[in-house]
Amino acid sequence: MNKDKRLQILTRLRDDNPNPQTELNWSTPFELLIAVLLSAQATDVSVNKATDKLYPVANTPQSILDLGVEGLTEYIKTIGLFNSKAKNTIKTCQILLEKHNGEVPEDRAALEALPGVGRKTANVVLNTAFGWPTIAVDTHIYRVSNRTKFAMGKTVDDVEEKLLKVVPREFKLDVHHWLILHGRYTCVARKPRCGSCLIEDLCEFKDKTEV
Repeated sequence: MNKDKRLQILTRLRDDNPNPQTELNWSTPFELLIAVLLSAQATDVSVNKATDKLYPVANTPQSILDLGVEGLTEYIKTIGLFNSKAKNTIKTCQILLEKHNGEVPEDRAALEALPGVGRKTANVVLNTAFGWPTIAVDTHIYRVSNRTKFAMGKTVDDVEEKLLKVVPREFKLDVHHWLILHGRYTCVARKPRCGSCLIEDLCEFKDKTEV
């Protein structure tokens, strides 16, 4: 895909949604970190249902630590992999209190040192909570980037590297949200909704659908 097409795609996505937001519910960097940690292999909807009950009771490292693994599990047991996520969340709270004065560090290495936090989670926190122009590549973004030919790569890291290279600076802050929402609601996995797609004429996917 050429530079002009990419620019047109990004411009249309921005015009359609000038201020895109994550669909996870959060009000502090810590709430966002925990929500993203819980969202691995789970839907944002399922995470929000759990955190909407959890956060009014405990939404700081100390208050979640006070719940303990068993207490926390009661709130997140409807989410996939809840046992390991509960353990990782408790360990993360301990580290935040011991090493970062209970604050979420605005630092990639420090974030990735937290249990259960990988590059994608760190990217989401840095982008959404702190306004860094990072691009977190999940399954939706990986699919959309490859399918449309916008930024092709064999791995999520390849796609992230390509996106950082080809997306102009003015779009970098929001491109993660535009692509994830596009993949979630339009360029879906099994049968993309090409007929109702904002960028259908610019997309280089060969097997377009009618609906």
